[in-house]
Amino acid sequence: MEPGNDTWISEFLLLGFSQDPEQQPLIFGLFLSMYLVTVFGNLLIILAVISDSHLHTPMYFFLSNLSMVDICFTSTTIPKMLVNIQTQSKAITYAGCITQMCFFIIFSGLDIYLLAVMAYDRFVAICHPLHYTVIMNPRLCGLLLLVSWLTSVLHSLLQSLMVLRLSFCTHVEIPHFFCELNQMVQLACSDTFLNNVVIYFMAMLLAGVPLSGILYSYSKIVCSICGISSAQGKYKAFSTCASRLSVVSLFFCTVLGVYLSSAGTHSAHSSATASVMYTVVTPMLNPFIYSLRNKDIKRALKRFFGMAAIKGTALRGLRKCQSPKVRRCDSLTRLWK
Repeated sequence: MEPGNDTWISEFLLLGFSQDPEQQPLIFGLFLSMYLVTVFGNLLIILAVISDSHLHTPMYFFLSNLSMVDICFTSTTIPKMLVNIQTQSKAITYAGCITQMCFFIIFSGLDIYLLAVMAYDRFVAICHPLHYTVIMNPRLCGLLLLVSWLTSVLHSLLQSLMVLRLSFCTHVEIPHFFCELNQMVQLACSDTFLNNVVIYFMAMLLAGVPLSGILYSYSKIVCSICGISSAQGKYKAFSTCASRLSVVSLFFCTVLGVYLSSAGTHSAHSSATASVMYTVVTPMLNPFIYSLRNKDIKRALKRFFGMAAIKGTALRGLRKCQSPKVRRCDSLTRLWK
């Protein structure tokens, strides 16, 4: 893309959170630990759902997809920031920046849609339990996932093409830890009015509509919970809904705050801090809120690791059987078979 001074922009500089060298190890350790928790927590959920046939239901189907998206979501931003801190380099190529922004928009959109779909799934399960298997059939589940992917990819393609038409000055510094859409638009040298209009409109459409659906679904769920006669059951249901709504609110409030606020109303540092909330914190919390507190997930993981331990013991026994000193191997062989 040709900037205003007739030179080609080749790279951007990601300034991150702090320029102080003494704070870099702390930032590196904090984000590395959050990234590892996010990846391993979501991988455990995917592993549990795949390994246990009892979890092959619409709710866990969407949970496993949310876990996969959360891993990809954080992997588009955090590894590059960690590499930059470790190598003491802030540079990212123009193509790399556009690519990072493109995948970031795809997976952030998928996160939004899957949260809305999961809220609808719980609404049907709680408010219409007798019709749940009919409504949430495999065809509808696949269609909802397909529409989510198509919408996210098309939105990402639109925003990327809108950014590609912009021109940038040389030595562009991005006061952020990744190439976020609104930060790149603010740094452009050319007219960005059309870009801002598209950003605001798509944010209201693609985030506002799912948020409205989530709020409606949970309002109906709360009304149904109020009809529960058991005080203990009512408290448990309310605590589950409250924890899920807190994470959803954190995600949507920070997303809308970043993309609907004008450049003059918030600083680059506050924007980067808000971005951490929905790019790192909520994907890390999702496994605990949605699944790891779930008894079915815990049971599936215990069963999986228990079977793995039994197979490991049997394999070690078979290896010992291959030694000439060991002769009684028939029982171990029958156990393994």
